[in-house]
Order: sequence, then structure tokens, then C-alpha cells
Amino acid sequence: MAKEEKTKASLIIAKNKENNGKNFEENSLIEVGKSAPLFSLPSDDGDISISELKGKNIVLYFYPKDDTPGCTIEAQDFTKNIDKFIDMDCVIIGVSKDSITSHCKFIEKYKIAFNLLSDADGEVCKKFDVIKEKSMFGKKYQGIDRSTFLINKIGKISAMWRSVSVKGHVEQVLKELSKISK
Repeated sequence: MAKEEKTKASLIIAKNKENNGKNFEENSLIEVGKSAPLFSLPSDDGDISISELKGKNIVLYFYPKDDTPGCTIEAQDFTKNIDKFIDMDCVIIGVSKDSITSHCKFIEKYKIAFNLLSDADGEVCKKFDVIKEKSMFGKKYQGIDRSTFLINKIGKISAMWRSVSVKGHVEQVLKELSKISK
């Protein structure tokens, strides 16, 4: 069933590849009401450009690392609710700095029903301002701050969540999505 759901989500992306993305703009300031930054990244299913998704709502979420506890729960929660997102004409896209090989293993292991994009050099993460200083075992490093952006059908950011707590997050996103899907 997860493979069928993934196929549905991939078909939505494929159908929109002919769109020209006129309403998406280069934008260095990330705020609600502004245009989402343009980008194209490799995925487990080929390159995906955000401009190709014009006409669909988009949940674009950034997460730190494949196959870690919080990231796994978040991906599974989005997958469990994929039909609700599809019903509201929405595509879910996950982004991390992990490789495509890592994404493919993660998708297969947990039956993730949507595309995961690889931002290996972190350029898209920088565009969305999700790279933050973190600390683990007293050592500081730059990493992805779990963040989600809801982008409407014309490419504007409708809602965003920073420093996301995984529990209940998908429900928050669905609630906001229902407001723009009417």
C-alpha cells in the first residue's frame, strides 16, 4: 500500500512538470505571504523542481537525518496521512543533506510514501534558513533545524514551523492546509 501511495504522489509531481512556475520567485527573505525560493534537487525519483509543482499545495519539510528516531516518526506520520494530503491537492516533500542512497534505504525500510530530496551541499537549506548551530555531547556544529513550510498553489508560503516538535506536527500542518484548500 505504501508503494501505491508513493506512486500517487509521484504522479502528481509528474503531471505538474509542464508548469512554468511563474509565481515562484527567487527570494532571500522567508516569511509567510512571500514567494517560496526556487530550487531543484535530486530525489529518490529523479530531479524535482519546486516550480514544476505550481498549481499544487506543497508541504516542504526539512529534517536532520534519515533513519533517526525523530525523523523516522515524522516521515511515518506524514505517510500515515498521505491520503488526507492528496485529497487536499498537496504534495509532501522531505529534504535533508543525506545522499540519495541513504534516502532510498530510508524509504524502503519505512515505506515512506513521498519523495525525499538530497541537499548535499546545503544550498536549499540556506535559502530556507534552516541551518542552525546545534550542540551534541558539548560539541557545536551546523545542522538542519527541523522546519516545515506550507506553500500554496501559487508559490507563496502560507505557514511555517521552525524547531518543530514531531508529536502532533502533522495534525498542525493538516489544519493549516485545510484553511487554504477550501
